[in-house]
Amino acid sequence: MVEMIMKKAILAIAAVMALSVTGAKAQDKVEGTIGADIVSRYYWRGQALGDAARQPTLGVSWKGLSLTAWGSYGFVDTDDTKEFDLTLGYAYKGFHVGLTDYFFDRGVTFDGEPVEDAKYFKYGAHSTTHVWEANVGYDFGVVALNWYTNIGGNDGVNKSGKRAYSSYVEAAAPFKLAGLDWTATVGAVPYRTSFYSDAKGFAVTNVSLRATKDIEITNKFSVPIFAQVAANPSNEKAYFLVGFTLQP
Repeated sequence: MVEMIMKKAILAIAAVMALSVTGAKAQDKVEGTIGADIVSRYYWRGQALGDAARQPTLGVSWKGLSLTAWGSYGFVDTDDTKEFDLTLGYAYKGFHVGLTDYFFDRGVTFDGEPVEDAKYFKYGAHSTTHVWEANVGYDFGVVALNWYTNIGGNDGVNKSGKRAYSSYVEAAAPFKLAGLDWTATVGAVPYRTSFYSDAKGFAVTNVSLRATKDIEITNKFSVPIFAQVAANPSNEKAYFLVGFTLQP
């Protein structure tokens, strides 16, 4: 079942690529990115997943197609869950689709079994700590809309205890104010799942405001720093975090 869903998602990405490639004006050469975020807290879609962390990124892209590796590793508490993600995506103008494989080195499996030293190449639907997610979105410029759905792996459950195919929808609006680049974000879980803070139904799980400014180190090198205020109205939690990005 999982394999069938993943195949359909990959075919959908391939179809979008085939339809748009003739009119695309994307780069003709392979481009690479490398960087790392240093954050005071690992915050994701309304959930605090760890304390201060190092979060490296490595990616390549070609004609709208991209492959990105991302990780998160505890800075202060080395016992924080370690994460390694791979994302295959395709973008055309404002539209994009993608598939992400999230891997955690520990956790609780779909069957409720705790895992302390997870094996990367263990893909059993009920025993893996991988989560496979499909996403689709469109950036209108004034606001970007994105929808994410887990399609397999270590997903949450619904009220009946069955796989929830957990989803998350988000709207993000960028703007400039007082010499800073701001992003206002609102995210919600559309239906019940234990995956996102044990949402009992439709729930707004992420409301955040983030400000970023480039600090010039030399004429050719600057470091973006950010501060973010975030809250999860669903579980009544609030957070303040800061961080910076290192990127050549």
